[in-house]
Amino acid sequence: MIIIAGKEYVAADQRDAYVASFQDFVRRTRNEPGLLDFIIAADPIEDDRVNMFELWASKEQLDDFRGRAESPEPTIEVMRQDVKKYEISSSGPPLP
Repeated sequence: MIIIAGKEYVAADQRDAYVASFQDFVRRTRNEPGLLDFIIAADPIEDDRVNMFELWASKEQLDDFRGRAESPEPTIEVMRQDVKKYEISSSGPPLP
């Protein structure tokens, strides 16, 4: 299982437009084989932060998608980002 998660920062007055620019891409991507979850969303606390999360069943499915994905070219400058890929060997409920 692969998780891609993190945050990006854009100008606060452009954040909603930045998130909206990915709406169609997120909608299309959610239909991809092996994609279990995908979201790009405005943070409820920091007005310049955008949260990103992808959950893939396998590295192969992610790689296949990345090889043909047509993500939109951002027209809004990302001032900084901290997005990472995590390889997960097991999962379970969050509480015992």
